[in-house]
Amino acid sequence: MTSAAVSVVQLTHFFDHSELPALDGIDAEIRAGRITGLVGPDGAGKTTLMRLMASLLVPSQGKVTTCGFDTRCDPGPIRERIGYMPQRFGLYEDLSVIENLRLYADLRAVFGRQREEAFERLLAFTDLKNFTSRLAGRLSGGMKQKLGLACALIRRPQVLLLDEPSVGVDPISRRELWRMVRELVDEEMAVVWSTAYLDEAEQCDEALLLNSGKLLFSGAPGALTQRVSGRVAQVRGLPENVKRLTLARLLNHPRVLDGIVQGAALRLLLRDVSDVEVAQLDLPDGAELIPVSPNFEDAFMDILGGGPGGKSELAERYDSLADDGKPVVVAQGLTKRFGGFTAVHDNSFSIRRGEIFGLLGPNGAGKSTTFKMMCGLLKPTEGIGKVAGIDLRHAASKARNRLGYMAQKFSLYGDLSVRENLRFFSGVYGLRGAEQRKAIEQMIEVFELGAYVTARAGELPLGFKQRLSLACAMMHKPDVLFLDEPTSGVDPETRREFWNHINGLVQKGVTILVTTHFMDEAEYCDRIGLIYSGEKIAEGTPEELKQRVASDENPDPTLEDAFISLVRASHVERSLVA
Repeated sequence: MTSAAVSVVQLTHFFDHSELPALDGIDAEIRAGRITGLVGPDGAGKTTLMRLMASLLVPSQGKVTTCGFDTRCDPGPIRERIGYMPQRFGLYEDLSVIENLRLYADLRAVFGRQREEAFERLLAFTDLKNFTSRLAGRLSGGMKQKLGLACALIRRPQVLLLDEPSVGVDPISRRELWRMVRELVDEEMAVVWSTAYLDEAEQCDEALLLNSGKLLFSGAPGALTQRVSGRVAQVRGLPENVKRLTLARLLNHPRVLDGIVQGAALRLLLRDVSDVEVAQLDLPDGAELIPVSPNFEDAFMDILGGGPGGKSELAERYDSLADDGKPVVVAQGLTKRFGGFTAVHDNSFSIRRGEIFGLLGPNGAGKSTTFKMMCGLLKPTEGIGKVAGIDLRHAASKARNRLGYMAQKFSLYGDLSVRENLRFFSGVYGLRGAEQRKAIEQMIEVFELGAYVTARAGELPLGFKQRLSLACAMMHKPDVLFLDEPTSGVDPETRREFWNHINGLVQKGVTILVTTHFMDEAEYCDRIGLIYSGEKIAEGTPEELKQRVASDENPDPTLEDAFISLVRASHVERSLVA
């Protein structure tokens, strides 16, 4: 019988007693030798609960016991026995890898031979031995997370608290991070892994599902998944040109609770057991409804009462764009060198009117650099980029007026209010007077920002930051949209809302270039270009990429399987050439 490493009894926590509680009457136990997933959407209370476990906050009501000590009375012994990897501010980016480790060793009073042994063990464990002199700010996303984990493990903890450690991390690095943590759990350490990624929840031994500060579920992930058994199905055999229209219609059907695109198919969560016939859903001729196994995300959407429907107020305000058959976005031999380092080499692709093109790759592969060149924000060393027939080398500002750009980071001004950000970006895109005021009010209405118009952008919940970022990119109704990891760290419900807008815009003829580390999100793309070490290594539809890696051992690979297999094959090929 495993012991309780953390005990939470009738925990309620307020930040302001005039508002609703951040956590409301939580009872839970965290046991040693297991990974417990702290799962829920943005604002659910995950970080608050983790900080209470770490004795960084004092509970308003109730009791939290960590490593046998009351967090209210004995914070010192608790902090000696835990490892805590916060979501933000865990590393000092102006310090090197080894300097960060030394700092954390000083803070945890690890000196002498014990320190040297810890450094040697952790650098080997995280595979960072060859990067000790590199500044933390110059590490890839995956390497930063490994360093953050190493810092949390300077003194071997009884309880390891990881607050959304895989946000912004590519699939290969995520798998590596999970492997590393699994090795730690074998040593009878209790791990709490906070995440908004529901595929990660399925990998946990136990899950605590939070929403709006309330605990909706506690137990093995499979127990929650069982609630939707027999109610999940795929729609297969749809003509490509009606897939998104069909999804939008089905999302408003009374028998459908939720739905997403899965490559050439649609995945549906039905209200009742899936004996629903094709005719009842009014599917096109030739379409099939095939029952499939449910997953944790299906159950999560069910417990929330379903998804946000299929309507996009944003797309409804667009006029349909004419298609002349010519590519709208063209990259020819794009190359970017920074001194002796080649970030992008000979990258070529084209995107048609009303098409979603996904640019995928590991952290540091060159995706954001390619984006910046295609936006006219970065001049290529070689090659040509065109948007709507405009050569970015000669008329970058003219091309930018045709596109909207939602950056991976820093796309908002955190010290400005929501309204001030909207006013600033609309002015940048040339809107003035009555036209500007109308556009601002429309974005506030479409993205439901009314309650936040005077709030500083930097203080918004993550989901509303992303809404505001998209609103700022859409002020001038561009016909080309560039989205650089637009939903990183956002919960499934907000992501569905986001993709409703994208699918609706595509139906109106908007052309979209997107990067993402969510492989289920990449399934929405019409085509994908996979890049590694700055070069494109594969291109095709999601289904074509899956088929490229299908084998007798794995006849039905996921897109994540395809991503990892193709990148690893390219890595091996490069190693042999070298």
